[in-house]
Amino acid sequence: MAIGAEEWDEAWRRFEAIRPLLNREPRKRTRREIEEVARSFGRDPATVYRWIARWAETKTVSGLVRAGRSDQGKSRLSDAIEAIVKDKIENYYLVPERPTIVELTEQIALACRKEGIKPPNIATVRRRVERLQDRLVMSKRRSSKEARETFEPLKGSFPGADVPLAVYQIDHSPIDVIFVDETYRRPIGRGYLTIVSDSCTRVLAGFCASLDPPGALATGLALAHAILPKAQWLAERGISASWPVEGRPAKVYADNAAEFRGTMLERACKEHDIVMENRPKGLPNYGGHIERLFRTFMHRAQTLPGTTFSNTQERGEYDSDGKAMMTLKEFEQWFGTFVTKVYHQRPHRGIGRVPPIKLYEQFILGTDTQKGIGLPEPVCDEFKLRLDFMPFVERTIQEYGVLVDNIHYYADVLRPWIHARDPNNSKLKRKFIFVRDPRDIGELYFLDPDTRRYYAVPYRDVTRPRMSVWDLNAILKSIAEHPNLQVDEDTIFEGLNDMQRIEKDAAEKSRTVRRANQRRADWTKGAAVSKPPPEPKSAPKWETDIQPFDDIEEAE
Repeated sequence: MAIGAEEWDEAWRRFEAIRPLLNREPRKRTRREIEEVARSFGRDPATVYRWIARWAETKTVSGLVRAGRSDQGKSRLSDAIEAIVKDKIENYYLVPERPTIVELTEQIALACRKEGIKPPNIATVRRRVERLQDRLVMSKRRSSKEARETFEPLKGSFPGADVPLAVYQIDHSPIDVIFVDETYRRPIGRGYLTIVSDSCTRVLAGFCASLDPPGALATGLALAHAILPKAQWLAERGISASWPVEGRPAKVYADNAAEFRGTMLERACKEHDIVMENRPKGLPNYGGHIERLFRTFMHRAQTLPGTTFSNTQERGEYDSDGKAMMTLKEFEQWFGTFVTKVYHQRPHRGIGRVPPIKLYEQFILGTDTQKGIGLPEPVCDEFKLRLDFMPFVERTIQEYGVLVDNIHYYADVLRPWIHARDPNNSKLKRKFIFVRDPRDIGELYFLDPDTRRYYAVPYRDVTRPRMSVWDLNAILKSIAEHPNLQVDEDTIFEGLNDMQRIEKDAAEKSRTVRRANQRRADWTKGAAVSKPPPEPKSAPKWETDIQPFDDIEEAE
């Protein structure tokens, strides 16, 4: 089929001419018959003998097709010219600036003249360029990404993602909504969404909404949410829906596996036999459903008050800050409702127009024609798994307990390990793992190396108020701005008391200002008041917008 029509017709004419000779034994073929066939084709009799020999060897008409030149595809340029042409193609033509064939020919001619040799003509150069692989040309002159997308086959899903929990994908995205704080209901900026999706059924296994940029903490919280049962989580948020997706996945893909390395995520995934792999970058067709999933979620989020839309052009004159009215907790409740009652229930084109939750249940429970894989193995110790995916620090245990970020912690469970020596090097003190929830550092969780269980270790001074790691970072930042202050536990908690007092005063003054503004607005509209209310006092200098804190240091 690859033979051209003219070549095929010529081969068939040769076969028709020699067919009478093929049906006879070689000794019965006369020289005269061979010469007649040769004369009809304008060839030598030896050529006809070669045709007959080729038929005897191949027994096919295509064997009679005219053979190409023996030197076809080989360069007939001298070694010196060949070296110049090759150098100029690699270093001058195959570059992002994309020079033309004419410019390439000029460069080759200049190089040949310097060597005192005759340059090749433009037709020779053009043929040489045409022999280059299209993928190589596109990769060098445009981009390797464009070459991959053009010449590699489409990959619609991850290999092996043929049952639920086989492959989970994790991704992050900014949320196209401005949030307000819990106390003053003032805008505090956009948040970030981390989702965990099952590649087989497209169900959303878990998520984490946070004001912090994506990192190991958000990924750990989202993974723990995906693995653990969600009945209590739904009840705490007043969501009357079912979310039966739970269990340990076999493999987890993320855009950047660096957030796994050297963190609690690496330790936790190994602890629970979860394989971590990096999702190939620059391959939008390789498991691209998670990008489409984000587009679905963000498109729905753009219907909320305070949306930022996708870009400034779409936002136009819309006042995102002025319209903002949703807190991060309220968004979490809204998003959980959308996932369980809308997204999971809608037919999905990528899985045969079946709702994701229905396909998940079919895989688990089975159908009339397909045996189910059964319920996933339950997590024996939910408390331990949740802590395994939390940030950890390594510390030695002293007679006073443990010191983390200038705060002392102690519990009797630490007593047997005071001044313990490293089992691999008796000259060093042994370090132990302590986990803490950044949202409440009022206690650490000690991982006992013998029992492999966690035990709570509270403040040494249990009268101290609880705080978050973000409160702690703000206090430490404030102390650093005052050279006369020394960082110690008393100073830290004095700073926390000051912050709480300022917050309480700010809340009261904000309420006073809002009430005064409302009375003034009522008076302006003609309300029956005896006299206009006084002008609201200006906000104190210290009352500034809340700024995001630095990233958490998760391990030392």
